[in-house]
Amino acid sequence: MLTIFFSALVFGFVFCLSPGAVLAETLRRGLLHGFTPALLVQIGSLVGDAVWAVVGLTGMALLIQHESVRVPLTAVCGLYLAWLGVRSLMDAWRLPAAESAPARSGQNALMVGAAISLANPKNIVYWGALGSALSGIVGATPSHGQTLMFFAGFMLASVLSCFLIAALVNLLRRNASPTWQRVSYGACGVVLLYLAILALRAV
Repeated sequence: MLTIFFSALVFGFVFCLSPGAVLAETLRRGLLHGFTPALLVQIGSLVGDAVWAVVGLTGMALLIQHESVRVPLTAVCGLYLAWLGVRSLMDAWRLPAAESAPARSGQNALMVGAAISLANPKNIVYWGALGSALSGIVGATPSHGQTLMFFAGFMLASVLSCFLIAALVNLLRRNASPTWQRVSYGACGVVLLYLAILALRAV
């Protein structure tokens, strides 16, 4: 069981710390509003991670890869990432003032994180592969207990990553000059648009 748990921890940290749409949006919001919105984007993404984890570990990934589901999901994801990318480039062009944040920005950050994670078609492939990897770790069809242990390890890594990433982004915000903030916003915008193009090309 410990092997399963620590394997899941490693998979979780790799998944959460790898560059992608959630990380780019976390950086964008963290530079603007600080630790809390950055953390909320990360926590929101946990909703999607948990959903895709259940899908992958229960063998439903093959069903969701069906064209009638995959194509519209990928299209929605691509368009949403493109919209976020354009917003980030606009922020790079004209730095927004931190005090201009709307009162509901925290709730919005939570919803954005969840939306990005839920709409990301790459999660289908990732969790489909992890479901197979778990079978390889245990050498047979995993039991319910082993599956739950793997899920617990992954989610623990995800929660720890949320706080780690938000803290690092907040540290960057406190020490970054306006020029570096522009560069960061611009880089986030380019990454988000690139991911959007990749997603839409797969439609």
